Amino acid sequence: MAESRGAAPSASAVELAAAIDRFLAFVVVERGLARNTAEAYARDLARLAAHLEASGVSAPEAIAPAHLRSFAEGLAPASRARALVAARRFGRHLLARGVLTRDPSEGLLAPRPGRRLPRVLHASETAALLAGTPAEGPLGLRDRAMLEMLYAAGLRVSELVGLPLAAVDRRAGMVRVAGKGGRTRIVPLGEPALAALEAWLAAGRPAFAGRRPSGRRTRGASEAVFLSQRGAAMTRQNFFVRLRGLARQAGIPSERVSPHVLRHSFATDLLEGGADLRAVQAMLGHADLATTQIYTHVSRERLRDTVERRHPRGAGR
Repeated sequence: MAESRGAAPSASAVELAAAIDRFLAFVVVERGLARNTAEAYARDLARLAAHLEASGVSAPEAIAPAHLRSFAEGLAPASRARALVAARRFGRHLLARGVLTRDPSEGLLAPRPGRRLPRVLHASETAALLAGTPAEGPLGLRDRAMLEMLYAAGLRVSELVGLPLAAVDRRAGMVRVAGKGGRTRIVPLGEPALAALEAWLAAGRPAFAGRRPSGRRTRGASEAVFLSQRGAAMTRQNFFVRLRGLARQAGIPSERVSPHVLRHSFATDLLEGGADLRAVQAMLGHADLATTQIYTHVSRERLRDTVERRHPRGAGR
């Protein structure tokens, strides 16, 4: 007896899937959309395609505003907002290509999720984390250098683990970072970070680089600044696990520490130290100044917390 097979996708589903694929290729190749954002768009538009199929929409030109409003129902506000942005961009892409004669997203308003303040560490906690990571042996040298660079340059973890040797200008004390959307920025390193990096490159990295199996090239390892103990290029997951362990070792609850928390702490501590907002934006690689301004709110909240705890009339008296 022949094995039963699932029903083949309808012609409309195939047509819609092809239109979505063309749109995703367009925003990645021609608009420089970050890979993670493109992957989120792909998931949102797959949800839209399934919703349209269930609604009996036979072709992309039959998409109506009601379909876009209803497909994201039930999602959390932030997810719904992102899904509607993806659907709006997709609709406008079809309009620009002449597939549609009207914009199906016209009048479509996405919810504005309340923006939570980013979590940060106090400067004393960051100092404890760094001091609790002894720069001894190849592993300690690597961990200390990664922590120092993460906090000193405000790097994203993907930027840190993907940093190639050619991007480090040790004489000038700068690193060239390839950020989101293909944007490149130059970030200065302070003396502690530069010293930790020099120590790792001189005495730590050669030990790990020599552990690669003979005759086998580990992808990206020969160019990567930071290597695992097996000689491969470090991964985000590997560093995340190491960071949580170092936090516990320093007496900081591990759930409060992540690579992005250190990036947030870098920005907040700079602003509290009097740095110009535009300079912080450039070092973080933010395309929009409004994204950087969130750290001014963090700084105010921290100041309020200090007053409440320290002032004779504060709540913590």
